Amino acid sequence: MAHYVPQTYKYASLLTPDGYSPKTDKGHARNVATAILYLAPSKASGVANTCTDASDGCISSCLYKAGRGGFDPAVPAARIERTKHMKFDGFDFNAKLVKGTESHRKRAGRKGMACAERLNGTSDLPWENRHMNDGRTLMETFPDVQFYDYTKSARRALKHARGEMPANYHLTFSRSEVNATDCQAVLEAGGSVAVVFKICDCKRPCKHEIPEGVYTYMGRPVINGDRDDLRFMDPPNVVVGLKAKGPAKKDTSGFVVDLRTDAQVTVAA
Repeated sequence: MAHYVPQTYKYASLLTPDGYSPKTDKGHARNVATAILYLAPSKASGVANTCTDASDGCISSCLYKAGRGGFDPAVPAARIERTKHMKFDGFDFNAKLVKGTESHRKRAGRKGMACAERLNGTSDLPWENRHMNDGRTLMETFPDVQFYDYTKSARRALKHARGEMPANYHLTFSRSEVNATDCQAVLEAGGSVAVVFKICDCKRPCKHEIPEGVYTYMGRPVINGDRDDLRFMDPPNVVVGLKAKGPAKKDTSGFVVDLRTDAQVTVAA
């Protein structure tokens, strides 16, 4: 049998390590180190659809090309390469993902920090169903790592709300312009929903933040999801408010909710 030679894919590392993302780095204040896997979203890779439940508004408002990805073409190119690696060389991809997670886990331990990993930085894949090369999922392989993601899959979000997901995998449902009924179902089941809000008309730079404990949306308290990315540490059954950023600032689809005028927004009692 011919010796297997893995293909070469053009990206520096599979996981973006702790310390390279401004938002996840905010978790250091709560002693959590977070690594993220960034793939190409939706059909951007040309080889796979990594966001099968994404709405048109979600796709057009995606942060895929926000931040550094908006001016450095190497960033989206690397995300496409990772997605091709996963699609065409899954065995090698799995091996590198396990190795990268183990390295992240060890680095967090040396720093005395809790270890978290977000697998869908710019994708929406069911990682609870992807088995690594030994037949176990990442959640089974690393029971002491806290995995978490946002998802637009109502089925997955409801399973999480009902306690049917791995104990170390937290999911927050993500609202779009077309899934109001699913949002209500997830909230009624005890889950939380992330909502992108327009909160001002400021141009850059803007220092406005979503205030804690001031508003409710769909009858649930709105918390500021921009203070950090640690959704697994949120109180249960809340609306996670995320300020519109990048392309979302120009949304006209209804994906972004105006916190100041939307009929489902009320001032908390």
